[in-house]
Amino acid sequence: MQLVFASNNLNKIKEIRLLLPKDIALLSLEDIGCFDEIPETSFTIEGNAIQKADYVTQNYGYNCFADDTGLEEDALNGAPGVYSARYAGNQKDSNDNISKLLENLATVTNRKANFKTVICLNWNGKQHLFTGIIHGQIVEEKKGSNGFGYDPIFVPDGYKQTFAELSLEEKATISHRGLAVKQLVDFLAQKHEY
Repeated sequence: MQLVFASNNLNKIKEIRLLLPKDIALLSLEDIGCFDEIPETSFTIEGNAIQKADYVTQNYGYNCFADDTGLEEDALNGAPGVYSARYAGNQKDSNDNISKLLENLATVTNRKANFKTVICLNWNGKQHLFTGIIHGQIVEEKKGSNGFGYDPIFVPDGYKQTFAELSLEEKATISHRGLAVKQLVDFLAQKHEY
């Protein structure tokens, strides 16, 4: 079975491939010849996931899924949230985003945060949403070289290491994205569609 993942983010693609059964061939946007800048103009994480999946289905005709993820910091009223990728500007630079977040938390003692991923699946004319959330803390300085985005400053509850200090396999099984992808896989298995 082929399924399009509406992303060209190689890190996300690699992470999701680890979680999918081997009989699902994951195609990227590049694989289907989509080089468009897909709009992400919603004010919610759910809205962006829907917008991206709908764009691929409507313009390319594929069953597909898209995700959107945000880091939500308690003390910052859920910021950066839907703006996580461009928190420090439209250049979408992870180091700039981390620096800005750490600056904004410099005098804050409540460092509780959560990562939230929403996956929108467009499957045979119907739409399904899957949500994964993992709670944790923002540490004061970057640790680890694995992962991407905010991974070097996020320690999931029950762990002492940041996401960037865990192996890709460890992170994939407990992460927000991993939890949402597991729901996606379970859904497809229940439907006996593959």
